[in-house]
Amino acid sequence: MKLRMMGFLCLVILAIGVGPAFGHGLAGKRFFPSTLAVEDPFASDELTLPAFIIIKEPAEGDHPATVETEIEAEYAKRITPHLAVFFEGEFAHLNPDSGSDETGFGNPEVGLKYQLFENDVHETVISLALGWAIGGVGSKDVEAVSFSELNPNLTFGKGFGDLPNSLSYLKPFALTGVFGAKVPTRSSSKKVEIHHGEVEIEIEQHPNVLQWGFVVEYSIPYLQSFVKDIGLPFPFNRMIPVVEFALETPLDRGSAGDTTGTVNPGVIWTKKSFQFAVEAVIPINDRTGEDVGVRGMFHLFLDDLFPKSLGRPLFGG
Repeated sequence: MKLRMMGFLCLVILAIGVGPAFGHGLAGKRFFPSTLAVEDPFASDELTLPAFIIIKEPAEGDHPATVETEIEAEYAKRITPHLAVFFEGEFAHLNPDSGSDETGFGNPEVGLKYQLFENDVHETVISLALGWAIGGVGSKDVEAVSFSELNPNLTFGKGFGDLPNSLSYLKPFALTGVFGAKVPTRSSSKKVEIHHGEVEIEIEQHPNVLQWGFVVEYSIPYLQSFVKDIGLPFPFNRMIPVVEFALETPLDRGSAGDTTGTVNPGVIWTKKSFQFAVEAVIPINDRTGEDVGVRGMFHLFLDDLFPKSLGRPLFGG
């Protein structure tokens, strides 16, 4: 735990006294939108309100298949031009195939994101982040847990505008991704249930989990501004088709290698100060589920909306 705290403090120290601010989502001519299933690689002043996901989770043990609806919000604020603090929360509604509906708040998350590297010529950005999902806060009815989780990750973005002109129609492509972990502060917990008047005690394991994913994007605004204006009218000229791959692989405690995840094809529509997006949510295997869901978001770029107040770093802006 001491090593984790030292790493967290190093992110803060490194961010003090750095150079000029990055524009939100920009590396050279490349704009990287805020994605829905995979964390984006920028430290920004931004607000997501709301984001949502609706999907049917598969049955597991004595628990029936359940339609889960989550409404989420996230706020990020830059402390310095390269360092942002973020807050996330969610409200969930569970509608099982049998039994009563449940509603409540999940575990909130707070954390820091540090923008480590940016290269305009090669449209590249790399960031580090550390999140803390706070245990003991939220409703057990919607599976909020009593223990905390640490979520360190590395995120990256790479645009392909540096390709040769002979491959000009590939230049609007970009790739972003994340490699991280979900580290519970408790390896197992005791679960007490009553079945037919008898008390049953179950030991539930909490594995360390590798969280990984990537996003393939094709930017129509980039195509029309920097490659060739093919004459697409509004609103199509502001669209960025994307496919997101969001995956989790447990590493130990009886679940090693049981990867779950989703493929999320969709479209992001963006302007200078806001974007909205919608995607399908397609499970990759039976462990993840069998039914296709939907997710969406409305996202505000506060650094463009309020450049002299809410969208300005607290220090060094």
